[in-house]
Amino acid sequence: MKKYLIVILCFLLSKVEAQESGSVSSDKMNIIKTNVTGYVFRNINLSYERSINQWFSINVGFGTMPEGKVPFINSFLNDEDEKRFQNLRVKATNFTIEPRFYIGKGFGKGFYIAPYYRYSKVTSNTFDFYYDYNAANAVTFQIPLKGSGSTNGNSGGVMVGAQFFLNKSESLVLDFWIAGGHYGSGKGDFILTSDYILTPEMQNQLKKEIENLDIPFVDYTIETNERGAKIKVDGPWAGFRSGLSLGYRF
Repeated sequence: MKKYLIVILCFLLSKVEAQESGSVSSDKMNIIKTNVTGYVFRNINLSYERSINQWFSINVGFGTMPEGKVPFINSFLNDEDEKRFQNLRVKATNFTIEPRFYIGKGFGKGFYIAPYYRYSKVTSNTFDFYYDYNAANAVTFQIPLKGSGSTNGNSGGVMVGAQFFLNKSESLVLDFWIAGGHYGSGKGDFILTSDYILTPEMQNQLKKEIENLDIPFVDYTIETNERGAKIKVDGPWAGFRSGLSLGYRF
């Protein structure tokens, strides 16, 4: 994917001088777009951009990911841990507000710098989880649990990109998100419950099993009780943006 984006960027940059020499119509101040690369990750999205003047616009976007497997789960869980979450499914929504400052021809055309705010929420289904309890008599058996929960994050960041008009009437738009990143904080709770009454030793082993998952980019604390565990997410929330959007200007 990155290779394709680099090739497209080089092609677009080769056209900048030619495009900069033309005039930009200011009678079309609105653009509706969708990030087509987002659909690879089940991200159904739509954004609306309104030009305020030649150099400044406001872009507002909304995206939703229908319930499905966690993208790239095998990149942060080993094969054994991944098996424990075989039926884990998540859905997500996000909202982004993005002021844009154009340094090209303006009115939605050319290179831009965009500070932005993003709200995100991730919710899981009711999934199965288990761990191997090692009893004092050297007998090992699985303890099954049911889990569910949600978490949300607020973050801010900056993106650089370039937007181009693809036809003479300047109605078809290509928006290239070259690179962007955001950072903030996230909070949420996930609950694991068991049909077993967990002894203190069972609770200690459950806590260690969850800690050993060592999920990256997330800070969480674990509280256990005789019915299971509560996982509290409270820490950094980060993300990266890049892609291609197609739109209509009117």
